[in-house]
Amino acid sequence: MDIAYYPGCTLKASARMYDLQNKQVCEALGIRLKEIEDWNCCGATSAGKINDFLAVAMPARNLGIAESTGLAEMVIPCSACYSRTLVAQQHLKNNPDLKAEINEELAKKVQGTIKVSSILEVLLQTVDSGILAEKAGRMLKGLKPVCYYGCILTRFPISVPVPDNVENPQAMETILKALGVKALDWSYKTDCCGASAAVNDKEAANNMMAKIMRDAVARGANCFVVTCPMCQMNMDAFQDEFCREKGIAERLPVYFLTELIGLAMGMSVEDMQIDRHFVNGTALLKELNLV
Repeated sequence: MDIAYYPGCTLKASARMYDLQNKQVCEALGIRLKEIEDWNCCGATSAGKINDFLAVAMPARNLGIAESTGLAEMVIPCSACYSRTLVAQQHLKNNPDLKAEINEELAKKVQGTIKVSSILEVLLQTVDSGILAEKAGRMLKGLKPVCYYGCILTRFPISVPVPDNVENPQAMETILKALGVKALDWSYKTDCCGASAAVNDKEAANNMMAKIMRDAVARGANCFVVTCPMCQMNMDAFQDEFCREKGIAERLPVYFLTELIGLAMGMSVEDMQIDRHFVNGTALLKELNLV
């Protein structure tokens, strides 16, 4: 199965390992990700905050490029890029005049025909079809994760088709169940990690991340599982800092969901680049005899 693929800026910079994992895991599951040509930034943070027109026009250009491939679906692993693109597509559908104005400047016009999917939607298809269970030869026994979705993946500024429960999403739990993992229930799965405030308002971001960490520890979790690269970076890169500041003794690895799927399919720590995490990602896996 061929699917158009929009990685976005983060997966070509601070989350390069996530780009690699998505490609490797999807290929192993029979999904060929076709990265769209000459894509541009979706404007998720910058344009989305200061210019309503550019916030739609920037992802619209990517939509036009993706539709020109003739593929029916485009997957976007980054939660911010996914949200910005899905919202832009809905704005274009709701406002024909805006669509016409933007299309006038685009070499590849937006028709509104392609389905915009998160990585979770694509991976859920492999659960429903039985492909994931067939390919996952190793059950990941001993993991006690909390699934951390972050605040962007299921919440949008306008009405869009959301494929999961907004307040209590279950897609990651469903996928992990196919790998022999029962995720723990907890209260902070859709709370904000502080996002870019980790750079410009450290105190606020550390307070938010500490609350998330405390609840995960209180539930008996031994790791986080995420799909949002911003959430992964914040909870991983700043964990030692905010835990020391807030008096939290525990440290929990922050795994991308794709890393655990890859391990279940026999890929190595090095294949998935789990050894590149800030919080040690391999010690728990060795302790549980998963690597």
